[in-house]
Amino acid sequence: MISDPPSPPRPDPAPDLPAPTSVQTWTDRQSSVLFRSGVIGTLVLLAYFAVVAQVEDPLHRYQGLTMIVLSLLPGLAWARRPDTAFPMFQTFMMTGLNSFAIPLLAGHEQLVRYPPESVSAAAWGVILFQVTALLAYRTVPGIPRTTRAWTTPLFEGRIEPHLRLGMTVTTLYTGVAAFTPWIPTEINSVLRAVCFGVGTLCTFLLSRSWGTGELHQRDRIAFTVLLTAQAVFLFSTLFLVGGLSLLVLALLGYVTGARRLPIVPCLLIFASMAVLHNGKSAMRLKYWENEAPRPGFTDLPAFYTEWIGYGLAPPETRTEDTLASRKLIERTSLLHMMTLVVDSTPSRQPFLDGETYGHILPQLIPRLFWPQKPLGHVSTHRLAVYYGLQDEESTLKTTIGFGVIVEAYANFGYTGLILLGCLIGASTRLAGVWTLHSPIISYPGLFMILLMAWSFQIELPMSAWISSLYQAALAVLGIPFVLRLIFR
Repeated sequence: MISDPPSPPRPDPAPDLPAPTSVQTWTDRQSSVLFRSGVIGTLVLLAYFAVVAQVEDPLHRYQGLTMIVLSLLPGLAWARRPDTAFPMFQTFMMTGLNSFAIPLLAGHEQLVRYPPESVSAAAWGVILFQVTALLAYRTVPGIPRTTRAWTTPLFEGRIEPHLRLGMTVTTLYTGVAAFTPWIPTEINSVLRAVCFGVGTLCTFLLSRSWGTGELHQRDRIAFTVLLTAQAVFLFSTLFLVGGLSLLVLALLGYVTGARRLPIVPCLLIFASMAVLHNGKSAMRLKYWENEAPRPGFTDLPAFYTEWIGYGLAPPETRTEDTLASRKLIERTSLLHMMTLVVDSTPSRQPFLDGETYGHILPQLIPRLFWPQKPLGHVSTHRLAVYYGLQDEESTLKTTIGFGVIVEAYANFGYTGLILLGCLIGASTRLAGVWTLHSPIISYPGLFMILLMAWSFQIELPMSAWISSLYQAALAVLGIPFVLRLIFR
């Protein structure tokens, strides 16, 4: 049975581990190991970039190191003494590592286009947001909810078979949607929301159950096969973010259950993503620009062989700037976008004064009732056009990520960063405290899993972030509600 937060039971310790004297002993031991590993990794990272940082201004070195500390500090505190079963805030803050800190210290190629003072101003804005969010998270009080609505589980008994079924259905949908025209366009959006929401829950819960030692061997094999199949299907679209988000969610689920980081899977995922990203441009040129026929299901082996071949091009044909690991870090960077906005606003472009936030409520209206509703990325497209990165026509083909932090500055400057930090810090703190005694398989618990999955969607503006979460929540929370009505 899936365990309830905050302390997972471990009735059957793995044979290669000494039997703990109690659940709390095992939890404390694993937390201590995770915390020490995190501290060592943080110190190594700081020492490395303190020596090799590629910065134009010496100030940028100290700003980057400060951002590393502020990004990892919440996660280290959670590893030492977890204050919630779902480290949403900690996960979101950790994305600042690859989005802002490392690109600054590694000398992102786009930063040379801007004067050093603009880069410094952008870095100060990120630090201001981080400090504000940390203070809000630490100072906002909250009381755990203990009423029946918050503490009543939806189902009793083992749920792993149902999760395996949900994972299977989601995998089938992903394959059918990717390689066949069988699903009518009219219902595809509804099916996508339902299957994506169900798949998110199943991925997190099964990986967490694996981490707590409660997943049987046959279920581990089935979960690994289905997860891999989904990632392969999603990557075949040549958009990497969907498959990568799925894999990161599985890692987060495992860490929350096992209280340790699976080093080997992390290295395998990073290496695979680096190679795929290195070859992505060549594949897009062939299959998008030159309009080569999209591969079918039976063509996947040859398709990925070709892709890996592009990603592993001979070293002598590439310059240092096209190394896979470097390009992967640059792809996830938002610092150059922040610098662009800071450099342009308000000196050449006035603040948007909340214009992109005006799209939040309209995005919550179902397209069934408003067929002409703007696209989900309307805020992103507005920012891209406003700052001269795209025209209206090109936004229909490509989406440029800005993220909520850059969006906040574009609307209200440093004041917007302070308000956003307060909002994220306070809301995630209250959500974690309120659901402290909520079973995972409950309405609050399921919603928290969705929040956890959305906490690393760093490239979405606020309207797209909220609307996509809203759609997934309706699907995920609505299914058990309907089932309880039918089988009451």
